Amino acid sequence: MLIDSHAHIQGKEYAGEAEAVIERARAAGVEKIIAVGGAGDMSNNTEAVALADSFPNIYATVGMHPHDAKDGVATITDLFGDRKVVAVGECGLDYYYDNSPRDVQRAAFAEQIGLAHRLALPLVIHTRDAWDDTFDILRAEGAPPQTIFHCFTGGPEQARTCLDFGAFLSFSGIVTFPTATDLQDAASMCPLDRLLVETDAPFLTPVPHRGRPNTPAYIPLIGAAVAAAKDLPVERIEQATWETTERLFRLPE
Repeated sequence: MLIDSHAHIQGKEYAGEAEAVIERARAAGVEKIIAVGGAGDMSNNTEAVALADSFPNIYATVGMHPHDAKDGVATITDLFGDRKVVAVGECGLDYYYDNSPRDVQRAAFAEQIGLAHRLALPLVIHTRDAWDDTFDILRAEGAPPQTIFHCFTGGPEQARTCLDFGAFLSFSGIVTFPTATDLQDAASMCPLDRLLVETDAPFLTPVPHRGRPNTPAYIPLIGAAVAAAKDLPVERIEQATWETTERLFRLPE
């Protein structure tokens, strides 16, 4: 059994197709999916929660993505009362696009770290071209005990720093790319009980399906790439990521 720990199947790319996507995932052995809010406008959060409320095996996160940090964190807080919301995020820093001013991104990130602490929920981090500031803010605010670096893209050095925070690393389809040797090295060193797999669907489609929209049914390909990087049987990765993801997000059995 597998869990896609981070997907955006509530997005417009799957309009009218969510049920079919979920069924295709189940046929591929993916029993649970976490629909992640925070990417896009406010509707991305509300749609993630609505989708989770509609399907027993779907859960949601709620967050303010750094692209939209200028909209203010207060706009999302009411959604945390829903029983299917299992984490804060995705949130963090994105200095590649700079869609919100960097000082505003930093303030929104710090505020959501505080929110995760107050609600005793996991924190899902998006960081791009911003490792140093991400780490500095986590040091200043204190990393929540369940902190996940979603779509981890660093090498062994960044992985070690994340692990020293007590954080978890989530590997996406990028780990299947032949050129992603630093990332594969990071996967190799990541302890099994700190490792997750995700599609980040519809983005970052794994090999051999590049050029098509991503989907949770491709999680087995990501698990196989991680298994190869760690020189372990794929069944070991599947079992470990299932157990870690269920424990981390407190998903019911």
